[in-house]
Amino acid sequence: MTASHLQQLERTVLAMPMARTLGLRFTRLEPGRVELEIPITEPFTFRPGQLQATPVFAAADFAAVGAAGSVLPEGWVNATVDATLKLVAPATGAALRARGRVVSAGKLLTVCAADVFAIDADGNETLCATLLGSARNIKPA
Repeated sequence: MTASHLQQLERTVLAMPMARTLGLRFTRLEPGRVELEIPITEPFTFRPGQLQATPVFAAADFAAVGAAGSVLPEGWVNATVDATLKLVAPATGAALRARGRVVSAGKLLTVCAADVFAIDADGNETLCATLLGSARNIKPA
């Protein structure tokens, strides 16, 4: 995996309107592992200071499927096939940090996972969700 391939993956994700809307930013990007953050902002809450499940799922999905994409051959892309999110604590604080990883990389399908942490103002992490998913690997046309 080349640095240019990882940079292309980052550019591709950050070009997505949903990623921009969420304020997503990568904090780590390497083959098989991705870490990203999104700020906790009022428009995505269902009560003051607590995120609704949708942005939590989105952060987990971007991290897990991003990790899956980081091990693809040059020029390939991927897309989520399915994912299961388990919410384990409130998503409150200043930001969410999602850490994605590859569980099993295949030629056509990659199983991936992510843990999502609520980050408080002091930088302390609390696990708030975990995701297990799969991504379809798409060969260039």
